[in-house]
Amino acid sequence: MNKDIATPIRTKEILKKYGFSFKKSLGQNFIIDPNILRNIVNYAGLTEESGAIEIGPGIGALTEHLARNCKKVVAFEIDGRLIPVLEDTLSPYPNVKIIHSDVLKADVAKIIEEEMLDIKDIMVVANLPYYVTTPILMKLLNDRLPIRGFVVMMQKEVADRITAKPGTKSYGSLSIAVQYYTHAEVVMTVPKTVFMPQPNVDSAVIRLTMREAPPIQVVDEDFLFVVTRAAFAQRRKTILNNLQSGLKSGKEKKQQILDALLSCGIDPFRRGETLTIEEFGNLSNELYPHFH
Repeated sequence: MNKDIATPIRTKEILKKYGFSFKKSLGQNFIIDPNILRNIVNYAGLTEESGAIEIGPGIGALTEHLARNCKKVVAFEIDGRLIPVLEDTLSPYPNVKIIHSDVLKADVAKIIEEEMLDIKDIMVVANLPYYVTTPILMKLLNDRLPIRGFVVMMQKEVADRITAKPGTKSYGSLSIAVQYYTHAEVVMTVPKTVFMPQPNVDSAVIRLTMREAPPIQVVDEDFLFVVTRAAFAQRRKTILNNLQSGLKSGKEKKQQILDALLSCGIDPFRRGETLTIEEFGNLSNELYPHFH
């Protein structure tokens, strides 16, 4: 059995060997606790028939655990300095493919097609770079990838927003966007001490399971998200005020907005954060004809 990459001693050895210095701009925080990695992999429910997509493998700490537990790992690494490191640390694992690319610019669907031809069960499993967590998640959800879901580490505050329920402080347009596509749950919180260097924030791992179908049928998905973003633009304002100021030509269409709210049975004086995803779906369907 190979010694785990994810220990403080081994991580320091690898960094020293390559003279690697952390780039703050890339949000690099490497995990140095193998137990955390084992838990992440367990939550992903991988088998020897599964495939894993990883973003930001760093020096390969999580990649190694994935490689031991599934058929194929494809990892996207943006930092060219890490490519030779990964080739070295992951040399015992022939089932790993490292792609030197920014995942936000990559055609992930095409890469899955090429690299995971015979694999039916695919999970995204990653310790996401904290500064681009939301764009990465939204891109992968919008790309409609053939995956079962995600088990990803992120800043705890973002995890709370993604999994939030209506009527709570953390609930917002991000909660709705992610929960439209997935069932979302926080599966564990993670202390700062398991990272090198230590981040300034607490972390959490969330599991997102892709829905068979969205919780509500909408006329236009993009418009649903336009409406939700407008509804949360200023949290203290009523849904009516936010939609008036947040929707294009909303000021002139106050009456249409009011009628749409009433026909959905939504009090115009409620705040956006009290509306369920179903209410937002109905509302966007009612508003759609007036704004297109």
